[in-house]
Amino acid sequence: MSQEELIPLILNKDERAFTVMYDMYSKSLFSVISNLIKETEDAEDALQEVFVKIWKSIDSYSENKGRFYTWILNIARNTAIDKLRSKGYSNTKKNLSADNFVHLLDDSNKLINRIDIIGIREFVTKLKPKCIQIIELLFFQGYTQQEASDELEIPLGTVKTQNRNCINDLRTYLKV
Repeated sequence: MSQEELIPLILNKDERAFTVMYDMYSKSLFSVISNLIKETEDAEDALQEVFVKIWKSIDSYSENKGRFYTWILNIARNTAIDKLRSKGYSNTKKNLSADNFVHLLDDSNKLINRIDIIGIREFVTKLKPKCIQIIELLFFQGYTQQEASDELEIPLGTVKTQNRNCINDLRTYLKV
């Protein structure tokens, strides 16, 4: 089933559309979520939340504003970030042993490997180093623009402008 056939079925709340949608997008959405949420069980919970949000808010999707895939990726990323920032999530992680953080040193968490998981490695590597750094902070580590500004020690307005320019550059590469 194509994306064009799927969207009307979701809009009509056709139950088989949910299964098709899950089969089509669960792996890529889980990759995005698990890049932010390291605990598999928590990432799976977030994935479930994402599909419920997509199902319930499909009426807010507009083809004129962007591709369906981009829309659901944003829902997945935002859900993962919301979960990470939630008080309940942070309270459950307060008393973890140091063994739970060894993965931070693992090479599999490097930007290039994480980008490759969702299939845009060749496009991101074409960007300027500053763009790669900003995309890493904002989209893969879940930083706010203010947090990225603080981390990079540059003005917030500069982060916003560079982010917009970097996304436009990435769009250009993706269209080719």
